[in-house]
Amino acid sequence: MNDTHPAIATVELLRILLDEEKLSFEEAWGVVYNTFSYTNHTVLPEALEKWSVELIGRLLPRHLELIYLINHIYIEKLKKKFPGDSKKIERMSLVEEGYPKKIRMAYLSIVCTHTVNGVAALHTDLLKKTIFSEFDQLYPGKI
Repeated sequence: MNDTHPAIATVELLRILLDEEKLSFEEAWGVVYNTFSYTNHTVLPEALEKWSVELIGRLLPRHLELIYLINHIYIEKLKKKFPGDSKKIERMSLVEEGYPKKIRMAYLSIVCTHTVNGVAALHTDLLKKTIFSEFDQLYPGKI
């Protein structure tokens, strides 16, 4: 995926595999995870896309349901990896709490893909040291 603009494609493929092809979640997730990689284009946190939960829910309710399922499974993994660190888990959640509640599309892109990179080696190193450092701890070698 070239930046976060197509991030919803991961959820759409998951939906197709689950709802139309009738694969199990584990099978469908394996296909999604091994199909996509993510190239990030910015190290500025304020430039990362966040989509309104209300908007997604209104236009793509099944996709929102699947994003929440992915987040639930992912949060359980975070709780095991970082027990008792609720602040870290809150920071890394796909869902940004508050009003309005938002989906962090860059985080969705990281969680749903097998590899993440920047647009150049220097950019990738910056991602690992700055905005995605906690993901680099969680997924060593993924970025």
